[in-house]
Amino acid sequence: MSMTTQTGGHIVNAGDVLIVGAGLAGLFTALKLSPRPVTVLAAAPIGDGASSAWAQGGIAAAISEGDTPEEHAADTIAAGAGIVDPEIAQLIASEASERIQDLLSLGVPFDRDLEGKLTVGLEAAHSRSRIVHVQGDRAGRAIMEALIAAVRKTPSIRIVEGFSAYELALEEGKVAGVFVQPTGDLEPSPLLLRARSVVLASGGAGGLYKVTTNPLSSRGDGFAMAARAGAVIADPEFVQFHPTAIAGVQDPAPLATEALRGAGATLIDETGTRFMKAVHKDAELGPRDVVARSIARVIAEGGKAYLDARQAVGAGFEEAFPTVFKNCQRMGIDPVTEPIPVAPAMHYHMGGIAVDKDGRSSLPGLWACGEVASTGAHGANRLASNSLLEAVVFGARIAEDILASVDAGPAATAAIPAIRARRSHTVPIVQELRDLMTRHVGVVRTGDGLTQALQEIVRIERAAGSSPTLVNMVTAAKLITTAALQREESRGGHFRIDQPQTDVNWEHRTFITLEDANSITESVARPHAPMSARERRTLTKSFP
Repeated sequence: MSMTTQTGGHIVNAGDVLIVGAGLAGLFTALKLSPRPVTVLAAAPIGDGASSAWAQGGIAAAISEGDTPEEHAADTIAAGAGIVDPEIAQLIASEASERIQDLLSLGVPFDRDLEGKLTVGLEAAHSRSRIVHVQGDRAGRAIMEALIAAVRKTPSIRIVEGFSAYELALEEGKVAGVFVQPTGDLEPSPLLLRARSVVLASGGAGGLYKVTTNPLSSRGDGFAMAARAGAVIADPEFVQFHPTAIAGVQDPAPLATEALRGAGATLIDETGTRFMKAVHKDAELGPRDVVARSIARVIAEGGKAYLDARQAVGAGFEEAFPTVFKNCQRMGIDPVTEPIPVAPAMHYHMGGIAVDKDGRSSLPGLWACGEVASTGAHGANRLASNSLLEAVVFGARIAEDILASVDAGPAATAAIPAIRARRSHTVPIVQELRDLMTRHVGVVRTGDGLTQALQEIVRIERAAGSSPTLVNMVTAAKLITTAALQREESRGGHFRIDQPQTDVNWEHRTFITLEDANSITESVARPHAPMSARERRTLTKSFP
């Protein structure tokens, strides 16, 4: 949308570089840009609203004796079910060690052995132990604490808290800033933050689903507003459900880290029978999509699934996995003496804004990194603990690209004015959309269910009006659902009961625009209208 469509509001100069999002990707990018002046937009106080802080696993890196970046890349490609970009897989694996050193220099207290060497753990689909942790399951929190401390000491970084971006501003085809509003489900009073370079690091889309391990504010806003501005979106149909969220009434659901299964915890049903041994050769350490579907099947058949760490971890649970232990206790579970009830939950979105190896999107002036971006590193199924790695690798690459290609601009305006916004009544519609996505665009899908979902999304879109929360949520849901409907096969995180086999003809990434998605949606909304040849070709294009 052009700037001229938002009238009557304030315009503030955000300076040279504006980063939307204050999770790992955003803060690391800001630090790498130093001493270049940067404004970081944070919807919540930094550290409170970021999925990064909730990450329990760690960061994958081939740093142990005998391991190599080539093996790490090979595991990444294998987990991605045939559509990982091999150049990008090799890139993140090769740069992992350097980024770990960056984090160490910032004070991240990664676990070490008695000789002072970094210790590494095993997680699903890795051929070697290569996950660096902090106190077992505190990697995300510890990394964020170190980054926040470093950011607060860096005078070139300005943090603006309590504002959410809801729309990109375009000027002559180039991204020139973002429109923002006070955080919350509000009707906006336009405030434009102008910037010469914009980096979206706004997180994922877990809040689109009824059960998620993400902050509920992660609703796909970043890739939705990029799509509304004309950006190419990649692989939106690929949604990763973490197999072992702790089952209960908490929203979002607390996570039982995959490192527990790496330490030997097993999955059992209510009879105490291990069910993964009959499903996959790697049993509990099989690919996440396989494990998640198996747990979902147990639950769908009227049973219950549990993660049993009594023998593998036992009395050392609180020390080895303090975050999980605390969450279990909060829910009345003692993981030392009883198995933990688990269920799949939306955990990570492999899709997002299509970017190149320097984090550039298809829109001039716009970069993206972290979960909001789709680099090609994850394919159809993200390899465990590659997400934090991808965020820091691409954060560094984006900073390097901006420093090399964008001349320094004017200083930022000193203050952002207070603006008023009206509370909008969107909660019932938000819950309806979350239920719809879980029911029809979740762990397992069908063509009929996806068609029904799109028809319902059209109805919700009409009811959304101008609410930026709903406009972006509906846009994100539409992109995920149309791509899932078009991909007539099962691959990685995209599983269709009516198309259970992997089809070699679909062994390629998806690239789609909002215009494409609207065209597909319109054909579904008119059930008797045949799909055009153009619509059938939509998802076979290449990202420029």
